[in-house]
Amino acid sequence: MTHIALPVDAEGLAPVAPADLAPEPAKLRYASQAVAKPYFIAAIALFVGQICFGLTIGLQYVIGDFLFPYIPFNVARMVHTNLLIVWLLFGFMGAGYYLIPEECEHELYSPRLALIMFWIFLVAGALTIVGYLTVPYAELARLTGNDLLPTMGRGYIEQPLITKVGIVVVALAFLFNLSMTMLKGRKTAISMVMMIGLWGLALMFLFAFYNPDSVPREKFYWWWVVHLWVEGVWELIMGAMLAFVLVKVTGVDREVIEKWLYLIVAMTLISGLIGTGHHYYWTGMPPFWKVWGSIFSALEPIPFFMMTVAAFNVVNKRRREHPNRAAVLWALGCSVMGFLGAGVWGFLHTLSFVNYWTHGTHITASHGHMAFYGAYAMVVLTMISYSMPIINGREANSNKSQVIEMWSFWLMTVAMVFITLFLTAAGILQTWLQRYSDNPMPFMQVQEKISFFFWLREGAGLVFFTGLLLYVASFFVGNRKAVR
Repeated sequence: MTHIALPVDAEGLAPVAPADLAPEPAKLRYASQAVAKPYFIAAIALFVGQICFGLTIGLQYVIGDFLFPYIPFNVARMVHTNLLIVWLLFGFMGAGYYLIPEECEHELYSPRLALIMFWIFLVAGALTIVGYLTVPYAELARLTGNDLLPTMGRGYIEQPLITKVGIVVVALAFLFNLSMTMLKGRKTAISMVMMIGLWGLALMFLFAFYNPDSVPREKFYWWWVVHLWVEGVWELIMGAMLAFVLVKVTGVDREVIEKWLYLIVAMTLISGLIGTGHHYYWTGMPPFWKVWGSIFSALEPIPFFMMTVAAFNVVNKRRREHPNRAAVLWALGCSVMGFLGAGVWGFLHTLSFVNYWTHGTHITASHGHMAFYGAYAMVVLTMISYSMPIINGREANSNKSQVIEMWSFWLMTVAMVFITLFLTAAGILQTWLQRYSDNPMPFMQVQEKISFFFWLREGAGLVFFTGLLLYVASFFVGNRKAVR
Protein backbone atom coordinates (compact mmCIF):
# COMPACT_ATOMS: atom_id res chain seq x y z
CA MET A 1 0.00 0.00 0.00
CA THR A 2 1.29 3.47 -0.85
CA HIS A 3 2.04 5.56 2.20
CA ILE A 4 -0.11 8.68 2.36
CA ALA A 5 1.74 11.52 4.04
CA LEU A 6 -0.46 13.94 5.96
CA PRO A 7 0.56 17.61 6.03
CA VAL A 8 2.19 18.55 9.30
CA ASP A 9 2.79 21.84 11.04
CA ALA A 10 6.12 23.32 12.08
CA GLU A 11 6.21 21.21 15.21
CA GLY A 12 5.70 17.98 13.31
CA LEU A 13 2.13 17.50 14.55
CA ALA A 14 -0.38 15.98 12.14
CA PRO A 15 -3.84 17.59 12.01
CA VAL A 16 -6.97 15.54 12.48
CA ALA A 17 -7.16 12.95 9.72
CA PRO A 18 -10.32 12.85 7.60
CA ALA A 19 -12.82 10.30 8.82
CA ASP A 20 -12.50 8.20 5.68
CA LEU A 21 -8.70 8.07 5.83
CA ALA A 22 -7.50 4.91 7.60
CA PRO A 23 -4.22 5.22 9.51
CA GLU A 24 -1.21 3.85 7.70
CA PRO A 25 1.44 1.55 9.16
CA ALA A 26 3.83 3.65 11.20
CA LYS A 27 7.52 3.97 10.58
CA LEU A 28 10.24 5.09 12.95
CA ARG A 29 11.35 8.61 12.13
CA TYR A 30 14.91 7.60 12.98
CA ALA A 31 16.15 4.04 12.63
CA SER A 32 18.37 4.29 15.71
CA GLN A 33 15.27 4.65 17.89
CA ALA A 34 14.92 0.87 17.57
CA VAL A 35 17.66 0.40 20.20
CA ALA A 36 14.97 1.22 22.77
CA LYS A 37 13.28 -2.13 22.11
CA PRO A 38 15.66 -4.43 24.04
CA TYR A 39 15.62 -1.98 26.95
CA PHE A 40 11.83 -2.08 27.07
CA ILE A 41 11.73 -5.88 26.82
CA ALA A 42 14.25 -6.22 29.65
CA ALA A 43 12.28 -3.71 31.75
CA ILE A 44 9.05 -5.71 31.46
CA ALA A 45 10.83 -9.02 32.15
CA LEU A 46 12.41 -7.58 35.30
CA PHE A 47 9.05 -6.08 36.29
CA VAL A 48 7.55 -9.59 36.20
CA GLY A 49 10.42 -10.80 38.39
CA GLN A 50 9.90 -7.96 40.83
CA ILE A 51 6.23 -8.82 41.31
CA CYS A 52 7.07 -12.51 41.80
CA PHE A 53 9.35 -11.58 44.69
CA GLY A 54 6.73 -9.13 45.96
CA LEU A 55 4.21 -11.96 46.18
CA THR A 56 6.85 -14.06 47.95
CA ILE A 57 7.54 -11.52 50.71
CA GLY A 58 3.83 -10.80 51.00
CA LEU A 59 3.30 -14.46 51.83
CA GLN A 60 6.29 -14.47 54.18
CA TYR A 61 4.57 -11.78 56.27
CA VAL A 62 1.90 -14.34 57.21
CA ILE A 63 3.83 -17.60 56.76
CA GLY A 64 7.18 -16.68 58.29
CA ASP A 65 9.10 -19.79 57.22
CA PHE A 66 7.86 -19.82 53.62
CA LEU A 67 10.86 -20.75 51.41
CA PHE A 68 13.20 -20.52 54.41
CA PRO A 69 16.18 -21.00 54.44
CA TYR A 70 16.42 -20.94 50.64
CA ILE A 71 15.05 -17.42 50.18
CA PRO A 72 14.87 -15.60 53.54
CA PHE A 73 12.63 -12.57 53.89
CA ASN A 74 15.53 -10.08 53.95
CA VAL A 75 16.93 -11.49 50.68
CA ALA A 76 13.52 -11.61 48.95
CA ARG A 77 12.82 -8.02 49.98
CA MET A 78 16.24 -6.89 48.75
CA VAL A 79 15.67 -8.56 45.37
CA HIS A 80 12.15 -7.09 45.16
CA THR A 81 13.31 -3.50 45.72
CA ASN A 82 16.46 -3.81 43.60
CA LEU A 83 14.50 -5.24 40.66
CA LEU A 84 12.15 -2.26 40.97
CA ILE A 85 15.02 0.19 40.63
CA VAL A 86 16.75 -1.70 37.83
CA TRP A 87 13.68 -2.23 35.66
CA LEU A 88 12.73 1.43 36.00
CA LEU A 89 16.27 2.42 34.97
CA PHE A 90 15.97 0.15 31.93
CA GLY A 91 12.67 1.84 31.15
CA PHE A 92 14.13 5.35 31.53
CA MET A 93 17.05 4.43 29.28
CA GLY A 94 14.78 2.95 26.63
CA ALA A 95 12.60 6.06 26.80
CA GLY A 96 15.68 8.26 26.42
CA TYR A 97 16.88 6.36 23.37
CA TYR A 98 13.45 6.68 21.77
CA LEU A 99 12.54 10.20 22.85
CA ILE A 100 15.78 12.15 22.38
CA PRO A 101 16.41 11.33 18.68
CA GLU A 102 12.82 12.26 17.80
CA GLU A 103 12.87 15.46 19.82
CA CYS A 104 16.32 16.42 18.49
CA GLU A 105 15.42 15.40 14.92
CA HIS A 106 18.70 13.53 14.61
CA GLU A 107 19.84 9.93 14.66
CA LEU A 108 21.28 8.61 17.90
CA TYR A 109 25.00 9.35 18.17
CA SER A 110 26.01 5.70 18.59
CA PRO A 111 23.41 2.89 18.45
CA ARG A 112 26.25 0.36 18.84
CA LEU A 113 27.31 1.93 22.14
CA ALA A 114 23.68 1.78 23.33
CA LEU A 115 23.46 -1.94 22.58
CA ILE A 116 26.83 -2.70 24.20
CA MET A 117 25.76 -0.87 27.36
CA PHE A 118 22.45 -2.74 27.33
CA TRP A 119 24.18 -6.12 27.55
CA ILE A 120 26.66 -4.91 30.16
CA PHE A 121 23.85 -3.56 32.32
CA LEU A 122 21.69 -6.66 31.87
CA VAL A 123 24.48 -9.13 32.66
CA ALA A 124 25.67 -7.07 35.65
CA GLY A 125 22.15 -6.84 37.01
CA ALA A 126 21.48 -10.54 36.53
CA LEU A 127 24.75 -11.54 38.21
CA THR A 128 23.97 -9.25 41.14
CA ILE A 129 20.56 -10.85 41.67
CA VAL A 130 22.12 -14.31 41.43
CA GLY A 131 24.67 -13.20 44.03
CA TYR A 132 21.91 -12.05 46.40
CA LEU A 133 20.13 -15.40 46.07
CA THR A 134 23.12 -17.77 46.26
CA VAL A 135 25.77 -16.10 48.44
CA PRO A 136 25.37 -14.84 52.02
CA TYR A 137 25.36 -11.06 51.94
CA ALA A 138 28.46 -10.66 54.13
CA GLU A 139 30.37 -13.07 51.92
CA LEU A 140 29.13 -11.28 48.80
CA ALA A 141 30.46 -8.02 50.28
CA ARG A 142 33.87 -9.61 50.87
CA LEU A 143 34.05 -11.13 47.39
CA THR A 144 33.13 -7.89 45.61
CA GLY A 145 35.64 -5.57 47.31
CA ASN A 146 33.44 -3.89 49.90
CA ASP A 147 36.48 -3.72 52.22
CA LEU A 148 38.13 -1.34 49.75
CA LEU A 149 35.22 1.10 49.78
CA PRO A 150 32.34 0.11 52.10
CA THR A 151 29.07 0.94 50.35
CA MET A 152 26.84 -2.08 50.97
CA GLY A 153 24.15 -2.77 53.58
CA ARG A 154 22.03 0.30 52.82
CA GLY A 155 18.39 0.01 51.75
CA TYR A 156 17.71 0.40 48.01
CA ILE A 157 21.44 0.84 47.33
CA GLU A 158 22.58 -2.55 48.65
CA GLN A 159 24.38 -3.31 45.38
CA PRO A 160 27.98 -4.57 45.62
CA LEU A 161 30.72 -2.06 44.90
CA ILE A 162 31.50 -3.60 41.51
CA THR A 163 27.83 -3.34 40.51
CA LYS A 164 27.70 0.32 41.57
CA VAL A 165 30.78 1.04 39.45
CA GLY A 166 29.11 -0.77 36.54
CA ILE A 167 25.98 1.35 36.96
CA VAL A 168 28.08 4.51 36.82
CA VAL A 169 29.88 3.33 33.66
CA VAL A 170 26.61 2.43 31.93
CA ALA A 171 24.99 5.71 33.01
CA LEU A 172 27.91 7.82 31.78
CA ALA A 173 27.94 6.03 28.41
CA PHE A 174 24.17 6.50 28.17
CA LEU A 175 24.36 10.20 29.00
CA PHE A 176 27.30 10.71 26.63
CA ASN A 177 25.31 9.08 23.83
CA LEU A 178 22.24 11.24 24.40
CA SER A 179 24.19 14.44 25.04
CA MET A 180 26.11 14.08 21.79
CA THR A 181 22.81 13.49 20.00
CA MET A 182 21.40 16.68 21.48
CA LEU A 183 24.45 18.71 20.50
CA LYS A 184 23.90 17.71 16.88
CA GLY A 185 20.14 18.38 16.81
CA ARG A 186 17.46 20.79 17.93
CA LYS A 187 16.79 21.49 21.59
CA THR A 188 13.24 21.38 22.95
CA ALA A 189 11.80 21.88 26.41
CA ILE A 190 10.94 18.17 26.58
CA SER A 191 14.42 17.00 25.65
CA MET A 192 16.10 19.51 27.98
CA VAL A 193 13.95 18.50 30.97
CA MET A 194 14.55 14.84 30.18
CA MET A 195 18.32 15.34 30.07
CA ILE A 196 18.40 17.43 33.25
CA GLY A 197 16.51 14.64 34.99
CA LEU A 198 18.81 11.92 33.65
CA TRP A 199 21.99 13.82 34.52
CA GLY A 200 20.57 14.54 37.97
CA LEU A 201 19.81 10.84 38.42
CA ALA A 202 23.43 9.96 37.68
CA LEU A 203 24.91 12.70 39.86
CA MET A 204 22.71 11.91 42.86
CA PHE A 205 23.69 8.23 42.63
CA LEU A 206 27.30 9.17 43.36
CA PHE A 207 26.32 9.67 47.02
CA ALA A 208 25.76 5.90 47.15
CA PHE A 209 29.57 5.64 47.28
CA TYR A 210 29.78 7.80 50.42
CA ASN A 211 29.09 5.74 53.55
CA PRO A 212 30.35 7.54 56.68
CA ASP A 213 30.73 5.72 59.99
CA SER A 214 28.24 8.00 61.72
CA VAL A 215 24.73 6.57 61.30
CA PRO A 216 22.93 9.97 61.34
CA ARG A 217 25.40 11.33 58.79
CA GLU A 218 25.04 8.18 56.67
CA LYS A 219 21.24 8.56 56.66
CA PHE A 220 21.56 12.24 55.82
CA TYR A 221 23.41 11.50 52.59
CA TRP A 222 21.42 8.31 51.92
CA TRP A 223 18.36 10.48 51.45
CA TRP A 224 20.26 12.52 48.87
CA VAL A 225 20.09 9.42 46.70
CA VAL A 226 16.69 8.00 47.62
CA HIS A 227 14.63 11.17 48.10
CA LEU A 228 16.28 13.30 45.42
CA TRP A 229 15.72 10.47 42.97
CA VAL A 230 12.05 9.71 43.55
CA GLU A 231 10.91 13.15 44.70
CA GLY A 232 13.32 15.18 42.59
CA VAL A 233 15.03 14.27 39.34
CA TRP A 234 12.81 11.26 38.57
CA GLU A 235 9.83 13.63 38.53
CA LEU A 236 11.56 15.61 35.77
CA ILE A 237 12.02 12.41 33.76
CA MET A 238 8.40 11.49 34.37
CA GLY A 239 7.17 14.93 33.29
CA ALA A 240 9.23 14.86 30.09
CA MET A 241 8.06 11.36 29.14
CA LEU A 242 4.42 12.19 29.83
CA ALA A 243 4.67 15.44 27.86
CA PHE A 244 6.27 13.63 24.91
CA VAL A 245 3.51 11.04 24.70
CA LEU A 246 0.77 13.67 25.08
CA VAL A 247 2.26 15.70 22.22
CA LYS A 248 2.16 12.64 20.01
CA VAL A 249 -1.27 11.25 20.86
CA THR A 250 -3.26 14.50 21.09
CA GLY A 251 -1.83 16.76 18.39
CA VAL A 252 -2.15 19.72 20.79
CA ASP A 253 0.29 22.56 20.14
CA ARG A 254 3.65 21.84 21.71
CA GLU A 255 3.71 25.28 23.33
CA VAL A 256 0.67 24.43 25.45
CA ILE A 257 2.24 21.27 26.84
CA GLU A 258 5.62 22.95 27.34
CA LYS A 259 4.06 25.71 29.45
CA TRP A 260 2.61 23.06 31.75
CA LEU A 261 5.96 21.29 31.80
CA TYR A 262 7.79 24.45 32.90
CA LEU A 263 5.36 24.96 35.81
CA ILE A 264 5.60 21.32 36.86
CA VAL A 265 9.41 21.37 36.79
CA ALA A 266 9.55 24.59 38.82
CA MET A 267 7.23 23.24 41.51
CA THR A 268 9.06 19.90 41.55
CA LEU A 269 12.42 21.53 42.20
CA ILE A 270 11.08 24.01 44.76
CA SER A 271 9.16 21.44 46.78
CA GLY A 272 11.38 18.40 46.22
CA LEU A 273 14.79 19.88 47.02
CA ILE A 274 13.86 21.65 50.24
CA GLY A 275 11.28 18.96 51.00
CA THR A 276 14.17 16.55 51.54
CA GLY A 277 14.16 18.09 55.01
CA HIS A 278 11.16 16.04 56.09
CA HIS A 279 13.57 13.08 56.33
CA TYR A 280 15.94 15.07 58.52
CA TYR A 281 13.66 14.60 61.53
CA TRP A 282 15.57 11.37 62.14
CA THR A 283 19.17 12.34 61.33
CA GLY A 284 20.09 14.64 64.22
CA MET A 285 19.59 17.86 62.23
CA PRO A 286 18.52 21.16 63.85
CA PRO A 287 14.85 21.44 64.90
CA PHE A 288 14.01 24.04 62.23
CA TRP A 289 13.91 21.21 59.68
CA LYS A 290 10.69 20.04 61.35
CA VAL A 291 9.12 23.27 60.12
CA TRP A 292 10.82 23.65 56.74
CA GLY A 293 10.60 19.95 55.95
CA SER A 294 6.91 19.87 56.84
CA ILE A 295 6.05 22.97 54.79
CA PHE A 296 7.89 22.08 51.60
CA SER A 297 7.11 18.38 51.65
CA ALA A 298 3.45 19.38 52.04
CA LEU A 299 3.86 21.26 48.75
CA GLU A 300 5.08 18.16 46.90
CA PRO A 301 1.54 17.05 45.87
CA ILE A 302 1.22 20.26 43.83
CA PRO A 303 3.39 19.25 40.83
CA PHE A 304 1.62 15.88 40.68
CA PHE A 305 -1.76 17.60 40.78
CA MET A 306 -0.57 19.90 38.01
CA MET A 307 0.40 16.85 35.95
CA THR A 308 -3.13 15.49 36.36
CA VAL A 309 -4.74 18.78 35.36
CA ALA A 310 -2.37 19.17 32.42
CA ALA A 311 -2.95 15.63 31.12
CA PHE A 312 -6.74 15.87 31.19
CA ASN A 313 -6.69 19.43 29.83
CA VAL A 314 -4.50 18.41 26.89
CA VAL A 315 -6.51 15.27 26.10
CA ASN A 316 -9.77 17.24 26.18
CA LYS A 317 -8.31 19.72 23.67
CA ARG A 318 -6.83 17.05 21.40
CA ARG A 319 -6.85 17.72 17.68
CA ARG A 320 -6.85 14.08 16.65
CA GLU A 321 -8.17 10.72 17.80
CA HIS A 322 -5.04 8.65 18.06
CA PRO A 323 -5.58 4.96 17.30
CA ASN A 324 -3.46 3.97 20.32
CA ARG A 325 -6.23 4.36 22.89
CA ALA A 326 -4.34 2.22 25.40
CA ALA A 327 -1.40 4.65 25.50
CA VAL A 328 -3.80 7.54 26.16
CA LEU A 329 -5.38 5.56 29.00
CA TRP A 330 -1.96 4.84 30.55
CA ALA A 331 -1.01 8.53 30.30
CA LEU A 332 -4.17 9.69 32.07
CA GLY A 333 -3.92 6.90 34.64
CA CYS A 334 -0.30 7.78 35.37
CA SER A 335 -1.17 11.38 36.17
CA VAL A 336 -4.05 10.39 38.49
CA MET A 337 -2.28 7.55 40.31
CA GLY A 338 0.91 9.59 40.62
CA PHE A 339 -1.05 12.35 42.32
CA LEU A 340 -2.82 9.92 44.66
CA GLY A 341 0.24 7.84 45.56
CA ALA A 342 3.02 10.40 45.67
CA GLY A 343 0.82 13.38 46.49
CA VAL A 344 -2.10 12.43 48.70
CA TRP A 345 -0.59 9.38 50.42
CA GLY A 346 2.72 11.20 50.80
CA PHE A 347 1.00 14.16 52.44
CA LEU A 348 -0.90 11.89 54.86
CA HIS A 349 2.23 11.22 56.93
CA THR A 350 4.72 13.90 55.95
CA LEU A 351 4.06 16.47 58.70
CA SER A 352 6.55 16.07 61.53
CA PHE A 353 3.98 15.64 64.32
CA VAL A 354 2.33 12.83 62.29
CA ASN A 355 5.54 11.27 61.04
CA TYR A 356 6.76 11.02 64.63
CA TRP A 357 4.27 8.18 65.11
CA THR A 358 4.02 6.68 61.61
CA HIS A 359 7.66 6.63 60.50
CA GLY A 360 8.65 3.17 59.26
CA THR A 361 5.17 1.65 59.61
CA HIS A 362 3.03 0.07 56.92
CA ILE A 363 1.65 3.53 56.22
CA THR A 364 5.05 4.27 54.69
CA ALA A 365 4.77 1.07 52.66
CA SER A 366 1.30 2.05 51.41
CA HIS A 367 2.65 5.38 50.15
CA GLY A 368 5.66 3.71 48.54
CA HIS A 369 3.63 1.11 46.66
CA MET A 370 1.13 3.49 45.10
CA ALA A 371 3.70 6.24 44.47
CA PHE A 372 6.18 4.02 42.66
CA TYR A 373 3.46 2.36 40.61
CA GLY A 374 1.51 5.52 39.81
CA ALA A 375 4.37 7.90 39.13
CA TYR A 376 7.12 5.75 37.65
CA ALA A 377 5.94 2.26 36.70
CA MET A 378 2.94 3.69 34.87
CA VAL A 379 4.91 6.34 32.99
CA VAL A 380 7.32 3.66 31.73
CA LEU A 381 4.35 1.51 30.71
CA THR A 382 2.87 4.57 28.98
CA MET A 383 6.05 5.04 26.98
CA ILE A 384 6.27 1.35 26.09
CA SER A 385 2.60 1.24 25.12
CA TYR A 386 3.05 4.19 22.77
CA SER A 387 6.44 3.42 21.23
CA MET A 388 6.63 -0.38 20.95
CA PRO A 389 3.92 -0.62 18.26
CA ILE A 390 5.75 2.02 16.22
CA ILE A 391 9.07 0.21 16.65
CA ASN A 392 7.28 -2.89 15.36
CA GLY A 393 5.97 -1.03 12.30
CA ARG A 394 2.45 -0.01 13.24
CA GLU A 395 0.94 3.13 14.72
CA ALA A 396 -0.97 1.13 17.31
CA ASN A 397 -1.62 -2.45 18.24
CA SER A 398 -4.76 -4.19 17.04
CA ASN A 399 -8.11 -3.51 18.68
CA LYS A 400 -8.07 -6.96 20.31
CA SER A 401 -4.61 -6.31 21.68
CA GLN A 402 -5.62 -2.93 23.07
CA VAL A 403 -8.70 -4.37 24.76
CA ILE A 404 -6.47 -6.86 26.58
CA GLU A 405 -4.00 -4.10 27.43
CA MET A 406 -6.74 -1.90 28.85
CA TRP A 407 -7.99 -4.82 30.94
CA SER A 408 -4.44 -5.13 32.26
CA PHE A 409 -4.48 -1.42 33.09
CA TRP A 410 -7.63 -1.70 35.15
CA LEU A 411 -6.64 -4.94 36.89
CA MET A 412 -3.22 -3.58 37.92
CA THR A 413 -4.49 -0.14 38.86
CA VAL A 414 -7.51 -1.28 40.89
CA ALA A 415 -5.40 -3.98 42.56
CA MET A 416 -2.79 -1.36 43.52
CA VAL A 417 -5.50 0.84 45.01
CA PHE A 418 -6.62 -2.06 47.21
CA ILE A 419 -3.02 -2.97 48.11
CA THR A 420 -2.56 0.63 49.24
CA LEU A 421 -5.80 0.65 51.23
CA PHE A 422 -4.99 -2.66 52.97
CA LEU A 423 -1.49 -1.46 53.86
CA THR A 424 -2.91 1.85 55.09
CA ALA A 425 -5.37 0.05 57.36
CA ALA A 426 -2.58 -2.22 58.63
CA GLY A 427 -0.36 0.80 59.23
CA ILE A 428 -3.00 2.74 61.17
CA LEU A 429 -3.70 -0.26 63.40
CA GLN A 430 0.03 -0.90 63.79
CA THR A 431 0.68 2.70 64.82
CA TRP A 432 -2.09 2.57 67.41
CA LEU A 433 -1.22 -0.81 68.92
CA GLN A 434 2.55 -0.52 68.78
CA ARG A 435 3.24 3.16 69.39
CA TYR A 436 0.31 5.32 70.45
CA SER A 437 -1.83 3.32 72.86
CA ASP A 438 -1.38 3.47 76.62
CA ASN A 439 0.02 -0.08 76.63
CA PRO A 440 2.09 -0.50 73.45
CA MET A 441 2.35 -4.08 72.22
CA PRO A 442 5.54 -5.81 70.98
CA PHE A 443 6.21 -5.75 67.25
CA MET A 444 5.53 -9.45 66.55
CA GLN A 445 2.26 -9.43 68.49
CA VAL A 446 1.11 -6.47 66.44
CA GLN A 447 2.08 -8.28 63.23
CA GLU A 448 -0.23 -11.14 64.24
CA LYS A 449 -3.06 -8.70 64.93
CA ILE A 450 -2.81 -7.15 61.46
CA SER A 451 -2.14 -10.36 59.50
CA PHE A 452 -5.69 -10.25 58.12
CA PHE A 453 -4.77 -7.21 56.04
CA PHE A 454 -1.67 -9.00 54.76
CA TRP A 455 -3.80 -11.85 53.44
CA LEU A 456 -6.02 -9.33 51.69
CA ARG A 457 -2.94 -7.64 50.25
CA GLU A 458 -1.66 -10.97 48.94
CA GLY A 459 -4.96 -11.52 47.15
CA ALA A 460 -4.79 -8.08 45.58
CA GLY A 461 -1.19 -8.82 44.61
CA LEU A 462 -2.30 -11.90 42.67
CA VAL A 463 -4.83 -9.76 40.79
CA PHE A 464 -2.05 -7.27 40.02
CA PHE A 465 0.17 -10.08 38.75
CA THR A 466 -2.66 -11.30 36.50
CA GLY A 467 -2.95 -7.80 35.04
CA LEU A 468 0.79 -7.67 34.40
CA LEU A 469 0.68 -11.00 32.56
CA LEU A 470 -2.17 -9.64 30.43
CA TYR A 471 -0.05 -6.59 29.63
CA VAL A 472 2.72 -8.86 28.36
CA ALA A 473 0.22 -11.01 26.43
CA SER A 474 -1.31 -7.97 24.71
CA PHE A 475 1.82 -7.52 22.59
CA PHE A 476 1.43 -11.02 21.16
CA VAL A 477 -2.31 -10.98 20.42
CA GLY A 478 -3.76 -9.93 17.08
CA ASN A 479 -0.68 -8.03 15.91
CA ARG A 480 0.41 -10.07 12.91
CA LYS A 481 -0.50 -7.22 10.61
CA ALA A 482 -0.15 -3.51 11.06
CA VAL A 483 -3.27 -1.63 12.10
CA ARG A 484 -4.93 -0.08 9.06
